[in-house]
Amino acid sequence: MEIRIVPDEDQPSAAIEIPLAKPLPDYDLEELEKPTPRDVDGILVSQGFRDLVDDARGVLMEIVAHPPVAQASRGITDLNIAPIVAPPLEIVQLTGAICPGHEEVYRPGLWIVLRDPAAPAKHPPPQTTVDRITAAAQELVKRLQLE
Repeated sequence: MEIRIVPDEDQPSAAIEIPLAKPLPDYDLEELEKPTPRDVDGILVSQGFRDLVDDARGVLMEIVAHPPVAQASRGITDLNIAPIVAPPLEIVQLTGAICPGHEEVYRPGLWIVLRDPAAPAKHPPPQTTVDRITAAAQELVKRLQLE
């Protein structure tokens, strides 16, 4: 699965596009590849897809509230310095998306926008924020078993 992350040029936020790459029987999402974007619309309004978006929102809220913490090293140079904890990312948008695929094939997907409230406004997000957004997207895909 190819997660696409697009940092905004004038805001400390980034858009995340997560196309659904495999059937999700728990959500009654079996046939995902469609020949036209209009055919994907029927999936995006289905109860199963709405349930997926609701679950994704709950999981993402947990991820941004409690991001995974890297384990401290236990080596000889370990200074036992507490990590600096960044403020949680904000979920600006979470909705369905029509994701273009290969050879005129379209799929449903998730469209998410995350913002760093501590980063300077009217500037693109710093690389550390993009890294945090990427990690959050990867954790979401892992927890929802989308890959």
